[in-house]
Amino acid sequence: WIELAALALIFVAGWWFAIRAIEWALLGLTVFIVLALEAVNTAVEATIDLVSPHYHPLAKIAKDTAAGAMAAAIFGPRFWALLFG
Repeated sequence: WIELAALALIFVAGWWFAIRAIEWALLGLTVFIVLALEAVNTAVEATIDLVSPHYHPLAKIAKDTAAGAMAAAIFGPRFWALLFG
């Protein structure tokens, strides 16, 4: 659900900033990749949970950071201009 909420915010920001078609395409590709990798990650985590019940909080941080990287690359300059431009 968190990924879907982030997806909604990303699309609202894309509409707000009137991003170009190529940026929409990159966001769409990124969203697809993130959701696909999240599915793979869920499968890996379920397998690891079978073997070892221990959870490491750094794994969550790494996933969250990677998921936001592309959106930050596209929207970062626009937010910078909005705040400081």
